[in-house]
Amino acid sequence: MFEDKILVCQDCGEEFVFTVGEQEFYQEKGFENEPKRCKDCRQNRRNNSGTRAPREMFTAVCAECGADTEVPFKPVEGRPVYCLECFQKQKQASL
Repeated sequence: MFEDKILVCQDCGEEFVFTVGEQEFYQEKGFENEPKRCKDCRQNRRNNSGTRAPREMFTAVCAECGADTEVPFKPVEGRPVYCLECFQKQKQASL
């Protein structure tokens, strides 16, 4: 019923084989479209899909020691911001 098919990867342009076994798997899962990427490009896409842009960091002055620090949130006036070392001390003290 199925035969190996030669497809062209939309990312790298290389040919790859869509095997009989893969076609049977696709049919079993109800997938209607053939793969558009070769195995390597699918893997690279999967590995990079969780990659986020670097967080925006904001400068602040530690409310405890007065050191300049960076935090991953926009400081709100009237609320204390701590450097990592002082934050960890605060956290330990509350346990």
